[in-house]
Amino acid sequence: MPNTIIIAFLASLVALVSQPALADEKDVSFKVDGQVVHGTLALPDGIKAPPVVLMLHGFGGTRNEWTSPYVPKGLFGQAAETLARGGVASLRIDFRGSASSEGKFEDMTVNTEIQDAIAALTFLSSSPHVDSKRISVLGMSLGGVVASAVAAQRGEDLRSVVLWNPGINLPAAFAALVGLDQVRKGLSGGDNPVEIALPNGKSLNLKRTFFESLYRIVPAAEISRYNGPLLVMVGTKDDLVFPQPVSAEALLSYHPGTHVLWQRPVDHGFDVEKDGKTVSVLIDGTLDFLREHFK
Repeated sequence: MPNTIIIAFLASLVALVSQPALADEKDVSFKVDGQVVHGTLALPDGIKAPPVVLMLHGFGGTRNEWTSPYVPKGLFGQAAETLARGGVASLRIDFRGSASSEGKFEDMTVNTEIQDAIAALTFLSSSPHVDSKRISVLGMSLGGVVASAVAAQRGEDLRSVVLWNPGINLPAAFAALVGLDQVRKGLSGGDNPVEIALPNGKSLNLKRTFFESLYRIVPAAEISRYNGPLLVMVGTKDDLVFPQPVSAEALLSYHPGTHVLWQRPVDHGFDVEKDGKTVSVLIDGTLDFLREHFK
């Protein structure tokens, strides 16, 4: 019996050691319209040319996405570690005008973020560190809208798409975020930026072109042009993208390919400010889906 226990212990130890781990993350950059976009390429240790997922953050966010005392590395930062342990590389970027990337936030539109994401895909397709034939894209909130547009344009280059609480009706979502009067204010502005107050007491400067882009990019129309595997993960207590799961079901009705709807009774940030339990389940579910379609 003791020998059996020792053998079982050694076997489990070998299995644990043999699992991929996160190698040193690499700071990478590329240019879009002469401006530098910065990102972090996370690679699983010991795997040559692993599959990779491009991660696109939400409105006003950064490459690590939403942070809290429960998820200090951020939704995307934590996801990168979990994905690496599962043998999947990731590239998370700061859109132009956000965090460390060049450009002014006031010049940002949904269209400029789509341009950044397409450039990131081009960067990955020529990277010697990842498998250019196994690329997926993941988008959070407004980044989910961007991911849908990327899928419409470059779907043939993608193995799968994952959307976390994606924007579905952008004008309604921003009216819920900042108020309808401020949306009207933004739409009536000229080339000069307009100061928009946020619920947290902070404010951002945005131009009319941003608010117009909310109406020009329609997520359902974009996702209707993508035929590949799709996973939509939503919180049914989301106050920005609501009602759920009705909104997500409506979006999926336009998708001609195979898809899965994942839902939990959490808010827009998957309860990141309350605990990290749902976030871990969210990331694990994402990894399972990605690995299934990287085969």
